[in-house]
Amino acid sequence: MLSECTMASPVGELTLVASEHGLRAVLWAEERAGRVRLPERRDDPAHAVLAEAVRQLRDYFEGRRRTFDLPLDPEGTDFQKAVWTGLNAIPYGETRSYAALAAAIGRPGASRAVGAANGRNPLSIVTPCHRVIGANGTLTGFAGGLAVKQWLLAHERGERQRALA
Repeated sequence: MLSECTMASPVGELTLVASEHGLRAVLWAEERAGRVRLPERRDDPAHAVLAEAVRQLRDYFEGRRRTFDLPLDPEGTDFQKAVWTGLNAIPYGETRSYAALAAAIGRPGASRAVGAANGRNPLSIVTPCHRVIGANGTLTGFAGGLAVKQWLLAHERGERQRALA
């Protein structure tokens, strides 16, 4: 059985889910049903991975952390996992287009598939899918909503942000 806890953040309440192997998901309060499929879970804020994830996310929101150092255990296809690994290579405060991400993972021309995999990223913020934007620089879909995506990008640029929650 998976463990979970919730935490307040400047972008709303987050639900963190962990397996015995690592962090499985970071979910939004208004999570779209079925975006991330998870089996039964129990509330366990003392779970070591969850406690560390909460600490690191707080550090991120307070501007003291740019990368996460957590054991991760996302479930997905090999292609999805390749996309999610590619997301982790996008530096803090920078963005990439879907086409650039597709090229970076060795799948040029697969930008639509990359977009679909990006949308299924179960580890929002920790695996920074918010750093992927449209080829023309526009903000595109994000599970937490475009206002949250804009907030996260501005936060990473060092702009002071008011809490959205």
